This record gives sequence, structure tokens and C-alpha cells, in this order.
Amino acid sequence: MSDFNNLLMGFITAFFVVMISMPSLIKVAKLKHLVDSPVEERKMHRWSIPTLGGVVIFGAIVFSYSLWFPNQVLDAREFINDFKHIIACLILLFFIGIKDDIIGTAPIKKLVAHIIVAFILVIMADIRIESMHGIFGVNVTLPLWVSYMLTFFVYIVIINSINLIDGLDGLAGSISFLSSFIFGVLFYYSGHMPLSLLSFVLSGTMLGFVFFNFAPARVFMGDAGSLSIGVIFCLLAINSINANYELAPVWLQKLNKPVLAMSILVYPLIDTLRVFSVRIIKGVSPFKADKNHIHHKLKALGFGHAKSTLVLVFYSLFILCCQVILQLYFLITDSTLIFLFQIGLAVVFLILLFLLTPKISTNKN
Repeated sequence: MSDFNNLLMGFITAFFVVMISMPSLIKVAKLKHLVDSPVEERKMHRWSIPTLGGVVIFGAIVFSYSLWFPNQVLDAREFINDFKHIIACLILLFFIGIKDDIIGTAPIKKLVAHIIVAFILVIMADIRIESMHGIFGVNVTLPLWVSYMLTFFVYIVIINSINLIDGLDGLAGSISFLSSFIFGVLFYYSGHMPLSLLSFVLSGTMLGFVFFNFAPARVFMGDAGSLSIGVIFCLLAINSINANYELAPVWLQKLNKPVLAMSILVYPLIDTLRVFSVRIIKGVSPFKADKNHIHHKLKALGFGHAKSTLVLVFYSLFILCCQVILQLYFLITDSTLIFLFQIGLAVVFLILLFLLTPKISTNKN
């Protein structure tokens, strides 16, 4: 079977596993009252909704990826080490997440689980950021302790980022679908089939999930789903930075890889870092839930669940396109400059969005 057909089968299998399994899970969750009730002020839904979507998400990813793993390609053997560690991390986070979805889990226990996962991936699997690719003039291989500290920080942020944006119908699923699909294309063109398959399996899973989660949502992914997705994005982002792009098209080789990974995950990253910073400045735990997310602000400005989700999906796509245009059309090759440009554009367009939306809402009314 060709590489393309293998990727396509992984995508289709994951999609249909979700489409077939999710209705049964929703029915069982309602019968057993395993639902999220809008009793807290920060909740954005108005009726009880099942929170066990992560069970199907986890199952679809593990089943589809194991079934279509491309063991004939050269880099598959090298990826076996990553595969066994990512499965271990997925299982750990799945059980932590499912416990939290059903009876709740203390924040300190979740933090310990995140640290264990980061240790497995960074120390045991040796999946870490090895180079800044010229950002701030750093072109050499990072010292080991710097690589460990930077990667630990990145893992904690990314693992939690999907969980933190899962507060709006369809948002986390749509962003995850877009990001994983782009990672899949990126790894396909660079010849890394195991990573491309993992990306397309996640993409197919998210496409099926969005069918049930888009406004009005019939199921939530819960922590079991968001944490599983987050750890996969950790693996994809770090590998996209470290991957060898000698077989990739010239246009892809020209893009700065750390900036590209940040651009693909721009909304989860910028919202998570913003919320963490605000909470720390206020003297509260960065993991304490509140209504200070960007999607909460959009909702308060009069946007519904569907419109807010679509706005943020197009925002993510726009920021990614900006890097491609700046580096391929305007030929910006300076790594630090493109890094600062992308951060500046991401922040400025969010500010413009909040400045313009009141006027838009007023005109509509």
C-alpha cells in the first residue's frame, strides 16, 4: 500500500470509529448521569452534556494508529521508541483525565501526572528541543540542561493548552482538526510517514468529534480527550522542529521550524500563555479555572458558540498564512525577525478583533 493510501486509511478509520461509537457513548453517559451540569458561573452551556467524549477519542486514536502503522518505511523503526513512550503517556493521561471527568481530580495530582509525562517524553524518550534554529542568534545545539528546561516548559504549556480552550462548543475540536491536518501535510512532504499518520489519525478523529461537538454540542471531550490530544501535539510540535527536511520541497525548507510549530498552534498557545500570565500576576494558581479566555471575551461581545469558533479557526489559519507569505513572498530569512513578526501579528490582530467587535455587534443590533 502506498504512503498516501496508508495515511488516507488511517484518517478514514479514525473518522468512522468516532462516528459509529460516539452515539452509543452519549446514550450510556446520559443513562448513567455522567454529564457536565452548568452549575458554575464559568460554564458556557445551559443544559447537562456528557463529558466522556475522550473515551472514544482515545480509542479511535490508539486503534487507528496501531492498525495502520507503516512498519515498512525506513523511519518507522526509529519511531518505535517514540511510539511506546507516547502510548504509555496517552494511557496515563487518559486515566487521569477520565477520573477527573467522572469524580474530579485534585490539581496537584494532575500536575504530578504532567511532570511524569514530561519526564517520560523528555528524559526517557529523548524527545526534546535541540536547537533554536537561529532565533535570537542561537544557531548551535542547546546545552543539555537548557534543552531539558525549555522542553519541559513547552510540554506543560502544550499539554494544558487544548484543555484550556475546551470551553466553547466545537472550538477545541476544530482547532485540533486544523492543526493536526497541517502537521500531517508537513510530515508527509518531509517524508516522515509515522508522524504524518499520527497527525492524520488525530485529524480524522477530530473531524468525527466536531460533528457531535459543534454548537449545539451533544458531547464534550473532557479532560480524557483534551489531555490525550495535548500530549500528541507535544510530540508533533517537537518532532516538527527537530525533523530532517532534506526530502521536503524547497518552499518547506525555507520556513523557520520553531516559528512554524508555534504558528500552527497559535491560538492554544497564545490563550494559554495569556491566561497563565494573568492568573500568576493576580496571585492565583495558573491552573485555577476562570472566564478570562479569549473565547469567553468573544462570547461576551455577542458572538455565539459557532461564530466564536469560526472566528478563532480563521484567526489561526490567518496567522499561519502570514508566516508563509512573509518567508516565501517577502523573503524574510532572519529567524529572530520572523519570530517577532509572528508574535506581533498574533497579538495585534487579537487586539484589533476586540476593538472592532463591539462596533460590529452594535451595528448588528
